[in-house]
Amino acid sequence: MKFMKLGSKPDSFQTDGNSVRYVASELATDIVVNVGEVKFYLHKFPLLSKSECLQKLVAATNDGNSDEVHIPDIPGGPSAFEICAKFCYGMTVTLNAYNVVAARCAAEYLGMHETIEKGNLIYKIDVFLNSSIFRSWKDSIIVLQTTKSLLPLSEDLKVISHCIDSIASKASIDVSRVDWSYTYNRKKLPEENGTDPKWNGVGNRPVVPKDWWVEDLCELEIDLYKRVIMSIKTQAVISHEVIGEALKAFALKRLPGFSKGMIPNGDTAKFRSTVDTIVWLLPADKCSVSCSFLLKLLKAAIFMDSGERAKRELVRRIGQQLEEASVNDLLIRAPEGETARYDVDTVQQIVEEFLMQEQNAEIESTAAHELQEVRRPGILSDASKLMVAKLVDGYLAEIAKDPNLPLSKFVDLAELVSGFSRPAHDGLYRAIDMYLKEHPGISKSERKRICRLMDCKKLSVDACMHAVQNERLPLRVVVQVLFFEQVRATATSGSSTPDLPKGIKDLNSASHGSSRSVTTNTEEDWDAVATLEELKALKGELASLRLGNGVGASERNGGDSKGSIDKAAINKMKGLLMSKKIFTKLWSSKSGQGENSGSDSSGSSGSANPEEAKSTPSRNRRHSVS
Repeated sequence: MKFMKLGSKPDSFQTDGNSVRYVASELATDIVVNVGEVKFYLHKFPLLSKSECLQKLVAATNDGNSDEVHIPDIPGGPSAFEICAKFCYGMTVTLNAYNVVAARCAAEYLGMHETIEKGNLIYKIDVFLNSSIFRSWKDSIIVLQTTKSLLPLSEDLKVISHCIDSIASKASIDVSRVDWSYTYNRKKLPEENGTDPKWNGVGNRPVVPKDWWVEDLCELEIDLYKRVIMSIKTQAVISHEVIGEALKAFALKRLPGFSKGMIPNGDTAKFRSTVDTIVWLLPADKCSVSCSFLLKLLKAAIFMDSGERAKRELVRRIGQQLEEASVNDLLIRAPEGETARYDVDTVQQIVEEFLMQEQNAEIESTAAHELQEVRRPGILSDASKLMVAKLVDGYLAEIAKDPNLPLSKFVDLAELVSGFSRPAHDGLYRAIDMYLKEHPGISKSERKRICRLMDCKKLSVDACMHAVQNERLPLRVVVQVLFFEQVRATATSGSSTPDLPKGIKDLNSASHGSSRSVTTNTEEDWDAVATLEELKALKGELASLRLGNGVGASERNGGDSKGSIDKAAINKMKGLLMSKKIFTKLWSSKSGQGENSGSDSSGSSGSANPEEAKSTPSRNRRHSVS
């Protein structure tokens, strides 16, 4: 730390208690200066020779035959006045980064200019500031911190602006020229600490990280920090990524618990100001900060009731890089007073912002001679869509555990990404199953509505095995899953398409919007959830159906390998259960005698192909089961 010593005489200031200061001298004191609650017993001559303010005050007291003057509002208080008084006496006084601004403001208040005496205190302090303090990295930061308690004079004297300019210029300097000490406790990049495997030892090895300055600036209060970052950004030398790292470091320093996604307790107004300022300072480049950091900011902004502008900006930026987020990042607690556990509406807004990028890219056009569509980086890639779809599936599985989550919010969010092609619907099935488990009291129509979200054709073998034994699913969905699993198993074994019961084919064909008359009882049967006893009753019949197809395939192909594949498939399908009452109707329709198929219009996305639907017999008749 830089310092400057003024004067040569020994310090003879004495203290009598906490409120009295005096100079030990053979000469009696002839003036009492009251600074706040402290009395200074001093001599007029050394003070008046250097202070224009004291000259006027003493002149005024002489008219009233008093030897006391009062200066209650001097910047820096008693300690700053004592520095000025010692300078007047020629006593040794040491100036450093912690007291120099207070001394400068007090000297300005007392009028210690060159016009009163050459080499006065103001001149000496200005020389010290310009030649030492503003040239030192850490001293500039310390001085800037001390200016807040000395406003507005420290601002009027341009001490603050000089400190900010000094700090910003040093932060923007090339790292190869950084030769002063700084605080750095974060992990450096390999190329910054000399362990980069590509470094061959030729030339100067870089040892100063690009973000070397961010931790030292975290010591500043938010208003001063904002001005420094703005000055650094104005110089347009520091990359957006480094600015983003600086904002992240400041948030971790100033918002306790921020790194763990926890909301700090304490001065809410102060924390709210911090969050709003960080959001305002975010660089325009969407890659400057991580999506996880933005979501932590959003959680803090919601909890502290920040302005709508800050929250909208965060939602917009998160939506632009949503594919980087994790499920845990999206779990935003609902505001107080709401019955739901999580704030699903905000997440839905984020997903909508993600989708908005595609729409904005489609309508954007050049202002050239002719209009043409422009493909900019904002257009969503298939990979981004897939990542977001999986992210939403995982998020739905988590919020489904909330017993107070309305079905409409679950469905609305799932439908936002329903158009995104993804190879498997296992994640969505898991979310649906979790919702059904936590909400056993929902109606049949609601079960049908939520199950329409998934495509049964895109369930993995393991998911199918789970689904067909899932007592929470409507029977219609169980049969659809069973149908596609049988088709897949047959295709895998090389067999021809199995002779499936006509009722199952009709059920899957129904999802293509065929309108057929149906009795109420049959529709209710399909939407009902079968009991465990009913499911177990036809375990053998299902295995027989699979076995029959497998044997036929083996005979046609004459190979033991395919027979073993069929046997493995049979073992997988063992335990697949269906409602005895409904399955009996389907099974009896296989004979074709007096065939009248029941019907429904499930509208489920997990349905058979249209070609398969066309191959089914007439579906305008109903089989009578006695």
